[in-house]
Amino acid sequence: MKSFIGHHEVATDTDYLELALGTPLELWLGEEGESDEERAARLDAARDILADDPELIDSVSRIAAEAIEAHAPVLFHSISRFPRQARRSGRSATVSKAVAA
Repeated sequence: MKSFIGHHEVATDTDYLELALGTPLELWLGEEGESDEERAARLDAARDILADDPELIDSVSRIAAEAIEAHAPVLFHSISRFPRQARRSGRSATVSKAVAA
């Protein structure tokens, strides 16, 4: 089954993301081996695009969150794997009580 966004065929996850964002992923993620000057130019271009389309910030954030949730659910559940520190030092507890008061 083929997928399309508008008239564009979506063959890969990268295609989907680029079509959803309207920009190439390299604009946001960079490219391996880019120089400091290339990085600065890329970030300037990204700032210009975000200034022209403030709603794009929400789209980029939403897509990034969906990608993380879909492809790396371990990140969301890893915190529960670490034991909580059960004890506080006397000083920390005193400071916490003082701040609360």
